[in-house]
Amino acid sequence: MADESPTKAVRDPESFRDALDAWMRRTHPERAGLRVHDVDMPRSTGFSNETVFFSASWRDGGRETSERYVARIEPRDGGLFPVPTPACEVSVGLQHRVMSAIAQTGVAPMPPMGAYEPDASVLGSPFFVMGFVEGRIPADWPRYSAEGFLVDEAKPADRERMVTSGVEVMAALNRLDWRTLGLAELDVSGAGRPAFDQQLALYRAYTERELAGRAHPVMERAHDWLAANEPTDAPIGLSWGDARLGNMIWQDYRCAAVCDWEACALSPPDADIGWWVMFDRMSFDDLGVARLEGFPTREQMVAQWEAAMGRSVAGDILYWEIFATMRFCAIMIKLSDRFLRAGMQT
Repeated sequence: MADESPTKAVRDPESFRDALDAWMRRTHPERAGLRVHDVDMPRSTGFSNETVFFSASWRDGGRETSERYVARIEPRDGGLFPVPTPACEVSVGLQHRVMSAIAQTGVAPMPPMGAYEPDASVLGSPFFVMGFVEGRIPADWPRYSAEGFLVDEAKPADRERMVTSGVEVMAALNRLDWRTLGLAELDVSGAGRPAFDQQLALYRAYTERELAGRAHPVMERAHDWLAANEPTDAPIGLSWGDARLGNMIWQDYRCAAVCDWEACALSPPDADIGWWVMFDRMSFDDLGVARLEGFPTREQMVAQWEAAMGRSVAGDILYWEIFATMRFCAIMIKLSDRFLRAGMQT
């Protein structure tokens, strides 16, 4: 039986220190006496990318200066989500480009973006660096709905403000124009005509490839149902792809930074509100946890997103929640295989 609370097998954080020290010195030659220290890695979250926290200190006009950073490293077997085009093959490269483009718009809080390093010889895989953002992150395990600061410390008004802030930020991202952002590399069509059926085909092919001949009747029925019931009035836009509370950094129960863009796509943005309510259902109903006082209902969150978008959800929210569940189950095939290879699951 699989462990319900897997802990990552991570490399020794200190194994990155010398490499990051040399890289930071090379990319910041103006920083006298620069040194990297306090290297750390989370062990219970972030299974799709390897994340390294570190500090760098240097002398600035005789004054000692120090900053905290985060490095996101490409997994050895590639990103977790389907690759829309060859230009997106390196997940951390895609994430860096998308986050940098969004940061320039100022419509949503993003971490300070550092450099992208495509040379795998530095840390063993390509990576990018961003500034560390102080704040709190709702945990995946134990799930924030059952334990942690949202249960123990937050008042009902705090929880309402947090969820409301998250939905507002998500909608602001969904209103961005992918063409203006220069994100044509996400266009599966390759001809400036992205369409939702291309996303359905992408995930069907991904599922078949990751199953590698193993039977999965439920996923087969899900793919068939989604194709047969595809909404005809869903406009294409920028989809964050992994829209949830745990992919945001929070200060005073307001969103301070939006993270984790490896699942971004040119898709109906309705996919994001579908993923949001799916994860909400997983965090309460599926865990048998009573809804925390102050948390808006799914209906209220959908209504808030619709008001911010100036339109109704295309088709029905149930369709987008099923699409989200299919996507979640698809990536879990690859993630479970990673757990098996690492000896974390039997």
